[in-house]
Amino acid sequence: MSGTGQTPRHSALDDVQALLTGVLFVAMGLALFRHAGLVTGGTAGLAFIVHYASGLPFGWAFFAINLPFYLLAWRRMGSVFTLKTFAAVALLSAVAELLPMLLTLQHVHPAFAAVGGGLLMGAGMLILFRHHASLGGLNVLVLWLQEKRGWRAGHVQLAVDVLILLAALPWLNGEQLALSVLGAVALNLALALNHRKGRYAAV
Repeated sequence: MSGTGQTPRHSALDDVQALLTGVLFVAMGLALFRHAGLVTGGTAGLAFIVHYASGLPFGWAFFAINLPFYLLAWRRMGSVFTLKTFAAVALLSAVAELLPMLLTLQHVHPAFAAVGGGLLMGAGMLILFRHHASLGGLNVLVLWLQEKRGWRAGHVQLAVDVLILLAALPWLNGEQLALSVLGAVALNLALALNHRKGRYAAV
């Protein structure tokens, strides 16, 4: 909070670095999940399911699944939020496809992939949320429910994620399902503990 009592605002440079950093964190978390054969929640989880079921590249599936949600974002969260979210989704779709060309993972313990990947994605999403952006899709609905109903973003996201993980059962064995749930808990715990009203003033 500034000395004048006014809420400080992010500059354009602040927002650009936040989009780049947040997307990179999420992309790294997704890379860990993919290496261990895990599934996350949200629209990324839906994109994983489409990818496993049809062979469509994850980035293309993620971008396409988000398209219907922009209307809700525009009507409920405003044009600035929608444009930042579109930029974040497009960037993550591209980075998710490019990252395997830039980073090769030879061995990652599945449990570390679940916890570390979940925390990385949670931190990345938190950065985006704090700069009035998201990764689209269900994030838009979750943020809108927190703004309008006061429901904790992490708690609502966790409930939705469990449903998505159950839908992914045909492509997961028992260990992968358990670790995917662990990853979802790590991700949403990071959000629930840190994304609280009044904890961050800049907009």
